[in-house]
Amino acid sequence: MSRTVDRRPIVVGLDPEPGHRMALAWASDEAARRRSPLRLVHAEGVPTRGYRGREVPPSWEEWNEALHKAGQQVLEGAAVFVAARQPQLEVDVLLAEGDPVWVLREQSRGAAAVVLGSRHLSRRQEVFGSHPVALPVMAHTRCPVVVVPEPEHITQEPAYFVVGVDGSEHSAAAVDVAFEEAALRAAELRALLVWDPGPFRIFDKYEPQQECRRLLSEIMAGRHGRFPQVDLRHEVVLGHPVKVLTDASAHALGLVVGTRGRGGFAGMLLGSVSHGVLHHATCPVIACPDT
Repeated sequence: MSRTVDRRPIVVGLDPEPGHRMALAWASDEAARRRSPLRLVHAEGVPTRGYRGREVPPSWEEWNEALHKAGQQVLEGAAVFVAARQPQLEVDVLLAEGDPVWVLREQSRGAAAVVLGSRHLSRRQEVFGSHPVALPVMAHTRCPVVVVPEPEHITQEPAYFVVGVDGSEHSAAAVDVAFEEAALRAAELRALLVWDPGPFRIFDKYEPQQECRRLLSEIMAGRHGRFPQVDLRHEVVLGHPVKVLTDASAHALGLVVGTRGRGGFAGMLLGSVSHGVLHHATCPVIACPDT
């Protein structure tokens, strides 16, 4: 497959903590593979720990100045990191005022992807903590959102991606992105349709499983023709979607899921799974919106 220049930027939301660089590294490498520009975005919010000492007076002007100074340092440090890792990249920076979720939603317009970091927050911390960014950004963007965990996870050889398929038209975007990512990295692709019949259908599962296999084969066959170089494996798996997908992707380059979905059988609803895998997956999660 010939590589073309993609002028849509890869947008990365920067973590103010200088030691958290995995999302920035992932975004830099992705932009280099796609020959895309990289946009470093920091939204002025609460000052980083170094700017929250008692010496900062509680006036609006000085508070705002501290925010601005902290944000500039975050961007400068990130630009130095990118220049060392991918010196050929075209990079621009944005220090924005406002809520980080709103800023990233706006920046996602026309972007190839939005990349964010994750510290494996608990469910309570994700909802009530100071940086509940990933889920609301995912809910309102029209491009893939990539959530990259800290610290770096361990991958296996041969390298592979995992994609969750729910048998609906809404999962088509996830499958397309998964093929593209696998092709960019010369990696395998493992497509899983996870079927959870529930406790009341355990004795009536043969026919639905056969239908799931037929659906999965049809979905993957049509797209595999566009990426014949990708080594494809697909399987219908019985179990809970969050557990099956997170276990299968434990050593993957990434897990690709849809943000919404509506399958033909009970337990195949993929959209409700995207939140779960964000909390449990140890690899980067690529959440794809409906197209």
